[in-house]
Amino acid sequence: MTEERANFASKIGAILATAGSAVGLGNVWRFPYMCGHNGGAAFIVIYVACVMLLGIPCMISEFIIGRHGASNTYRAYSRLSGGTPWKFVGLLGVLTGFLITGYYAVVSGWCLDYIYASICGYLKGDAGYVARYFEQFSTNPWKPVFWTVAILLLTHFVIVRGVRGGIEKFSKLLMPLLFVLLLVMVVAACLLPGAEKGIRFLFHPDFSQVDRGVFLGALGQSFYSLSIAMGCICTFASYFTRQTNLLHSAVQVSLIDTMVAILAGLIIFPAAFSVGISPDSGPKLVFITLPNVFNQAFSGMPFVGWLMALMFYALLSLAALTSLISLHEVSTAFFFEELRIKRSSGALIVTLSTCFIGALCSLSLGKWSFLEVSGKSLFDLFDFVTGQIFLPVGGFLTCLFLGWYVPKQVVKDEFTNWGTLGSGFFNIYILLVRYVCPLAILAIFLHQFNLI
Repeated sequence: MTEERANFASKIGAILATAGSAVGLGNVWRFPYMCGHNGGAAFIVIYVACVMLLGIPCMISEFIIGRHGASNTYRAYSRLSGGTPWKFVGLLGVLTGFLITGYYAVVSGWCLDYIYASICGYLKGDAGYVARYFEQFSTNPWKPVFWTVAILLLTHFVIVRGVRGGIEKFSKLLMPLLFVLLLVMVVAACLLPGAEKGIRFLFHPDFSQVDRGVFLGALGQSFYSLSIAMGCICTFASYFTRQTNLLHSAVQVSLIDTMVAILAGLIIFPAAFSVGISPDSGPKLVFITLPNVFNQAFSGMPFVGWLMALMFYALLSLAALTSLISLHEVSTAFFFEELRIKRSSGALIVTLSTCFIGALCSLSLGKWSFLEVSGKSLFDLFDFVTGQIFLPVGGFLTCLFLGWYVPKQVVKDEFTNWGTLGSGFFNIYILLVRYVCPLAILAIFLHQFNLI
């Protein structure tokens, strides 16, 4: 390689960068509509349990592989596997992260457009007008492509500055800003008339509505929200120092991730209940339902409604950008190290290729609707293959790899920082990663194909 690898310069930088990789549209977009669709508070209780039993052990596993390998995800798996076919699990992680970067940038670009639309006042009007705006924008032949490329260029701007000067520096800026926006909007939403109904929906569980689908939905959301098996966690762990406490880091990242998701719910549901809009509006909640919610909830204070919409889409864009940075880094590290080229050259390869993929995915939703396979647009195909096949398969194989193939002493050394930390939770971790996590992931995988 022509350049040396860097580590994160500080503990807080490592935590915020890793939390930024986990915090994304899965928290601010997907979690609220999943929560609304599955009964609110009961879903949250089950989700938190799933994070503890599934998310944290899987995250620790990726931490161990990444820090031990001190390299890109593919090479990290290769080093621990001794060159056996297990190394291809790492390659699957790189491929998954690369493909997700392409189509994830499309939705991230929508967030940027909604900032622009909020500033210009394009989101004011009745529900029908807002729905038509989204339909016209998402099927436009060039506007979504423009915003897709724009957010990928923003990501490139951060990545080319390296681990410390780019990823860590911007994480220290973006993550606190994200929390400030969250807290301001939570206060504003919870002060609305009738907001207490939304708060009760989030924090007063009704377990009578819980069924197998709610459990499996919570399992799947915990996996999706924490960015497991995308290569992000493993890649960022490769920049950890030998002094980093992996268990504490996994818990801290999971707490931040869960807190962001719940705070997002405290923005959306109090506002939605205050104007009598159903909390189970599904994926359209953010781009079609919410502008109408803000318009109605603050009808007596139009400037506040405008500001709330602007702040929310700024928040959504920040969350999308932090995730895109980590996804981009997965592939950048791979090309940089495996091709032995400059980091900037590796980043350029990723940016140009994901701009091309993102453009095709965006066009497949409108002008080039002929870009489809088995009735699925290219965008939906990438979402299906990565989210419903690659992620669960990668997570399942990672658990088997670390739980059964890698020598237990190697795992324990990383878990305890070579004996300098207590090992009280190690046996619990091994039990979870060997038995509970693989079975849970298998259940998610089979359920989405209606096999259980």
